[in-house]
Amino acid sequence: MIRDTEFLTFESKLIMNTKHAFQAAARDYLVRLEEATKLIPLEAVELLAHALMDCWQTRKQVFLIGNGGSAGNAVHLANDFIYGISKRLGSGIRMHALPANQAMITCLGNDEGYENIFAHQLAVLADEGDVLIALSGSGNSPNILNALTQAKWQNLKSFAILGFKGGKAKELCDHPIHVPVTDMQLAEDSQLIIGHLLMQWLSVQGTASFVCSANTEVARRI
Repeated sequence: MIRDTEFLTFESKLIMNTKHAFQAAARDYLVRLEEATKLIPLEAVELLAHALMDCWQTRKQVFLIGNGGSAGNAVHLANDFIYGISKRLGSGIRMHALPANQAMITCLGNDEGYENIFAHQLAVLADEGDVLIALSGSGNSPNILNALTQAKWQNLKSFAILGFKGGKAKELCDHPIHVPVTDMQLAEDSQLIIGHLLMQWLSVQGTASFVCSANTEVARRI
C-alpha cells in the first residue's frame, strides 16, 4: 500500500520527469526550426519580394492559396499585407486569401470538386500580371496544381512555398521557394517566417519610398 507521502513523492517525480521530457522535446523542435530557417532559399524569396513590391506600386492583385494549416497561414498573411504592412487607409497590398470564403469553398467543392476550389476563383478574380502564391507542404495537392495550371493560362506570375521534396508544384510554378524539410509543422512554420520577413522588408521599403516620393502617385499608393 502506497502511503500519502510516498504518493506525493511519486507524483512529484512524475511531474518533474514530464517537465524535463517536454523541455527536451521543445528544445529539439527549436533546434530543428533553426536548421529549417537555414534552408530557406533567400534568392528565391527576394524574387517574390520584388514581385510584391511591384504589385504594391501598380495595384496588381496577389492571391494566396493553401490547404489545412497552409490555408490558415494564407489568411494570416493576407491580413499582414493588407493592413499590417502599412496602416494608412487604403495603402496596403491588394491581397486575397482564397481559402477564406467558406461559402465559396463549400459551393465549389460540392459542385465542381475540391480539386477546383482555387482555380475557379482565379478564373473570375485574377487579371493578367497578378501574382499567385501557393503554400503547400507536399506540393502535390490537386487543387494547388490546378490553380498553378490556371495561373499559366491567365498569365499570372506564380510562386510556391514548398516543403518536403517540392512535389509537382515545384516544376509547375514559375518560381519555387523550396524549403526541403520533412516535417509538416516545420514546412508550415517556414511559410509564416518567409511571409513575415517579406512583410517587414516591404514595410520598410514602402516607408522609404513614401518619404522620398511624397508627392507622387506611387507614394500615395504605398
